[in-house]
Amino acid sequence: MACGILLLDKPRGLSSNAALQRVRGLFGREKAGHVGSLDPLATGMLPICLGEATKVAGEILAGRKCYRFTVALGTRTATGDAEGAVIEHAAVPRLERAQVEAVLARFIGTGRQVPPMYSALKRDGQPLYRLARAGVTVERAARDIEISALRLLTLGESSLELEVLCSKGTYVRVLAEDMAAALGLPGHVSALRREYVEPFAGEPMQTLESLASLGARGQEAPLLRADAALGHLAAVHLAADEARRVCQGQAVMVASVPRGTRVRLYGETGFLGIAETDASGAVHPRRLLRLAAGELSER
Repeated sequence: MACGILLLDKPRGLSSNAALQRVRGLFGREKAGHVGSLDPLATGMLPICLGEATKVAGEILAGRKCYRFTVALGTRTATGDAEGAVIEHAAVPRLERAQVEAVLARFIGTGRQVPPMYSALKRDGQPLYRLARAGVTVERAARDIEISALRLLTLGESSLELEVLCSKGTYVRVLAEDMAAALGLPGHVSALRREYVEPFAGEPMQTLESLASLGARGQEAPLLRADAALGHLAAVHLAADEARRVCQGQAVMVASVPRGTRVRLYGETGFLGIAETDASGAVHPRRLLRLAAGELSER
């Protein structure tokens, strides 16, 4: 049974869920979940947790994302990207790089962003994009976001190519529209690629084609370990008896552990899961891998 994290290079034109189902098919319908949706227009890193690794998906979701994208200036669309109907036109004047970079600098740091109507967020059980397609617009609460870095890569006659490192929940389409508006222009995203999701910067990705080719040759796809996403949590190593009790749902006292925080647990069999420690130094299991627990219970 597969257990690990697959870094898929999602192709353009495929929804995140459709890409997930393709991967599940290649892995024998294994339990799996993708972390952080990408629009069909977008390409790039889509982490997919397989088997028991789905229990660490929340940790990956909380990480920052890096995108490379192109803003087409002079036209605004109903969806904020190239798939929507054009709803506004404007002539694009000559822009100077220093002028554009000064505007971009205003977006660095914390801010608030209203999610777009064309999104998968739900209202009364209905995805907002379905309401939008029916011509219905509803109020959306602004959300806190943070832009850690924003670079102008290329300044074209009527386009900007940019790279952004942002917090979870940031909509690049909205960011693009807001940046264009700050330049006094309408704009929309014409190309979008997710370069990486923290902490997987620089890690190689697999395509659907490469996965199919590996399977045809009887080779296993390269998966990251389930704990590869947990480097920000302190590691706590348990003795055999402690690990057995934790896997039975019991809290154990462990010397020299960080107090009042989440930790990753290890035993003789390897990674066990995620736990919390209290002020007394007791370790309380929270999300354990059934594989590890099963191996310990058989001893």
